[in-house]
Amino acid sequence: MKRSEINKIMKDSLALAESLNFKLPPFMYFSPDDWKAKQNDYKELKDNMLGWDITDFGSGDFTKQGLVMLVLRNGNQKSKEVYKKPYAEKLLVSFDNQLTPTHFHWSKMEDIINRGGGNLITCVWNSDENENKLDTPVEVSIDGRRCTVEAGEEICIKPGESITIEPKVYHCFWAEKGTGAVLLGEVSSVNDDTIDNNFYDKQPRFPDIDEDEPADHLLITEY
Repeated sequence: MKRSEINKIMKDSLALAESLNFKLPPFMYFSPDDWKAKQNDYKELKDNMLGWDITDFGSGDFTKQGLVMLVLRNGNQKSKEVYKKPYAEKLLVSFDNQLTPTHFHWSKMEDIINRGGGNLITCVWNSDENENKLDTPVEVSIDGRRCTVEAGEEICIKPGESITIEPKVYHCFWAEKGTGAVLLGEVSSVNDDTIDNNFYDKQPRFPDIDEDEPADHLLITEY
């Protein structure tokens, strides 16, 4: 991904959050120079990977396949004695008809919440011990209502609604075409994106960056 593209995505994401009156913590606005001056005071952010996380999952086309993640809080499974939070929270931006590819998490359990904007479409599949997708019905919780859906069935999550995704349940999602970008919340157990993602079609989690202009804000892999 080009740095200029990442800078624009950040601006668009901040504008969406502002339009929906979702207030972000100050560190989401830190410049690279701010980080140099403040990093000793914000060691928790660096150690627990809080901040901007933008990826095209190696697709080369962020508009078709990609996701914006703003990591707002997180614990640390490797340093539980130092960072005791057993939970994490993210704000996600999925642009119109933009796919987050099929994956599961080995240990993370999460609620994906439509905070506003368009509709979110998600599909889920059970998996087996060999990491295969199964063509079997999936039990899910949608805002506390237990229900069973078919494997790969499209589930529409409208603004204000949420779905719970359990570990080892494959899922993909996208903003429903024509309804606009979606601002999503993710409330979960502790998150570690370096080891806890299993993509059905193997692909990179973090992008390579072409530095065609200076960065407005650093990504979580750049502290």
